[in-house]
Amino acid sequence: MAALVIVVVLVLFLLSTGVRVVQQYERGVVFRLGRVRGKVREPGITLLVPVIDRMRKVNVQVITMPVPAQEGITKDNVSVSVDAVLYFRVNDPIRATVDVQNYSFAMLQVAQTSLRSIIGKSELDDLLSGRENLHQGLEVMLESPATGWGVHIDRVEIKDVSLPDSMKRSMARQAEADRERRARIITADGEFQAASKLAEAATRMAETPAAMQLRLLQTVVEVAAEKNSTLVLPFPVELLRFFEAAATRVTDGAAGGATADTADPRP
Repeated sequence: MAALVIVVVLVLFLLSTGVRVVQQYERGVVFRLGRVRGKVREPGITLLVPVIDRMRKVNVQVITMPVPAQEGITKDNVSVSVDAVLYFRVNDPIRATVDVQNYSFAMLQVAQTSLRSIIGKSELDDLLSGRENLHQGLEVMLESPATGWGVHIDRVEIKDVSLPDSMKRSMARQAEADRERRARIITADGEFQAASKLAEAATRMAETPAAMQLRLLQTVVEVAAEKNSTLVLPFPVELLRFFEAAATRVTDGAAGGATADTADPRP
């Protein structure tokens, strides 16, 4: 009787060692005497043959892996430091277990070398503003080895681009010069438009002399409205021109008289 109890206990123990639970985010790869079973164990309770079977669980969740900053020289000879982030997951647990020793470490190494390669093929402007094409290029470069390891690349993105301090200062000076150039162009354009309008207004006022007088009176009213103790009265330009013409005639007359005296000397 005691022997039967011992046998029953041993059988129950062996059966309990053959019961495994696979989580929803895992898949089970079973090895029987060292050989992989063709079917992957799905989530739930699964039974193994005690002593003979071994099961390795593989996580199929999306893995977020930061890629350390890689230094390189761009196509236009600028030294930069670029880091990225890689999102991938296992879609073939058997390949990820059998064909590669550590798929996470392998993906990290491939991501670093691909990032260095994409830096050398790109220009600085592409790294700063045209990242969508670089993301697609990195994904294509990583997809080829990842497929052989049973890994699917969800996405890869460049996080940050570090520039040398001298390059940052040069870019700041360039941006400042560009803003100053645009400001000067806008100011010059405003002055050109103002001069054009003033010339048009002067032409119209010249056609109507009364308009000049009305404008003069309006200016006087505006100056007086400021509660100033001093009133500035503009001097008419026509009067200045009259005095200038009179002075010219007097000068010409005096010069003509002197010439006549010189030509007709007394005996």
